[in-house]
Amino acid sequence: MTLLEQLNQDMKSAMKAREKERLSVIRMVKASLQNEAIKLGKDTLSEDEELTVLTREFKQRKDSLHEFKEAGRDDLVEKLNFEIEVLKAYMPAQLSEAELEDIIQSTIQEVQAASKKDMGKVMSAVMPKVKGKADGSLINKIVQKHLQ
Repeated sequence: MTLLEQLNQDMKSAMKAREKERLSVIRMVKASLQNEAIKLGKDTLSEDEELTVLTREFKQRKDSLHEFKEAGRDDLVEKLNFEIEVLKAYMPAQLSEAELEDIIQSTIQEVQAASKKDMGKVMSAVMPKVKGKADGSLINKIVQKHLQ
């Protein structure tokens, strides 16, 4: 089942259950996917392109959540936490720190990185391997730890 089919099915179940907030999030994601398809001039997106859109939506909400927490906007924090939980259902399973460590260490050996100057090389090799499965800031932190 494609992501769009899953979203349509979940949208119907949210309508039947009268879950307005969940329905709203699903519609936003669906609209983002459709807008991306239009922007790229395609009828349907590949799985990789869908994952890119989902990751972007997820990251936007995480960034906004941080800003709202700092501003003391608890009403918006609660709403964003709910949206993030709904989005997590469509995201691939996240890698653990141990799994990330293994991937990063093997990538460092592959690209023969030795110092922090090679960080860009390592990051550009790691990111496609873990796309959508790990947070970029966590990856950055682990790479910095290994490249000292």
